Amino acid sequence: MNFSNYLRQRALPVWKAQLKHPFVKALGKGTLPLSKFRYYILQDARYLEELARIFAIGAQRAQEAEVTIRFAKLAKETILVERALHESYGKKWKISAGGMRGTPHAPTNYAYCRHMRSVAQTGTLGEILAVALPCAWVYCEVGRHLLRHGAPPASHPYREWLMLYASPEFAEVAAWMRQVLDRWSKSASKREKVQAEEAFLISSKYEWMFWEMAWREEQWPV
Repeated sequence: MNFSNYLRQRALPVWKAQLKHPFVKALGKGTLPLSKFRYYILQDARYLEELARIFAIGAQRAQEAEVTIRFAKLAKETILVERALHESYGKKWKISAGGMRGTPHAPTNYAYCRHMRSVAQTGTLGEILAVALPCAWVYCEVGRHLLRHGAPPASHPYREWLMLYASPEFAEVAAWMRQVLDRWSKSASKREKVQAEEAFLISSKYEWMFWEMAWREEQWPV
């Protein structure tokens, strides 16, 4: 078993729990209250800003030119492609791009972003890949799971979101990250792989917590 599949097996209970989360189920059915989806989009926009920074750090840390180029491309695409989806919703809700970026981080989102930043700033290339991989891989699996019976109708309120994350193009991102991580693991020390595993598992848990945060429309208690 390669390293990325080993990590997936370790995180599988958490990943399965995500497919059963009420936010994810309602999102797929199109019954998710708009207030919860709007909350999620605004928080996800803030999260993607941090993810782009993580990819930029990966570009700096990489030793292979092609890996550097791809990480830089991912940083750009995260800003342009996924943010375009968020801003399209923002226009519907009459929220400017600046207004979206001005949304305060919810507690869970703040903690998740700081987890990624801490790992990226101090860890190896493998840890950077591991800490960011659950986001790409989980969303791919969620998108495919929700569209397992076919594309949603044009009337589905969240069709654009579903189509993006179930797309082959999005799946390719996770596949590339896995390939580089598996290649890194072949020469990594046991300690480095343990640290990468920890980063991956914590990020996987935060992915579940992100759905929960949006379902509850989490706020700072004080």
